Amino acid sequence: MTKTILALLLLCITNFAHAQNDPKAKAILDNVSKKVKSLQSLKANFSITISGAKGAKPQTKKGTVHMKGDKYYITLSGQEIYCDSKTIWTYMKESNEVQITSFDPKENSFTPSKLFTNFYDKEYSYKYVGEQTIGGKKVDVIHLTPTNKSKQYTKVELMIDKASSVVAGGKMYEKNGNVYSYTVSAYTPNPALVDAMFAFNAKKYPKVEVIDLR
Repeated sequence: MTKTILALLLLCITNFAHAQNDPKAKAILDNVSKKVKSLQSLKANFSITISGAKGAKPQTKKGTVHMKGDKYYITLSGQEIYCDSKTIWTYMKESNEVQITSFDPKENSFTPSKLFTNFYDKEYSYKYVGEQTIGGKKVDVIHLTPTNKSKQYTKVELMIDKASSVVAGGKMYEKNGNVYSYTVSAYTPNPALVDAMFAFNAKKYPKVEVIDLR
């Protein structure tokens, strides 16, 4: 689940090996990237619903992401994920445990910063699908297909709010049949975020178990 959040939040075409990129899709995605890159920081709420696994009921989790450049802090149903652009801390409240891993932008192909910017140019082919109305808002729908066929996702669907040029939601399709549907809302541009927010402070979590996987 944590990998999927980093693959979002975010945050998802028929699969052609040499698909041509759609100029209309590129123009829309470029507008999203341009808008977010103009911000110093960003806060947004999101929800993710997992479905598709055999015999499993759909699960929905809600969270909030705070982002400042490559740094991010995510709260999600009993989890807290911190990243200071060098290290990632994933804290599980129920077990009072934190896992520490190194941040690798090449390995983490779907970080929150990429979800809101131009990750698509080098890693995906993309195609404009059409316009829909979701929750009373008109959105442009774009399908992305990974150029690297070894990725765990076969397709990504993005819904871009036409009025505000931000990611409103979409779907991510895994090779194992799981589908992650997500929505993004309540954008707050340029909130005041201190750098300490993006690093895990063990002093605030008495007796926390630290698992260093670096």
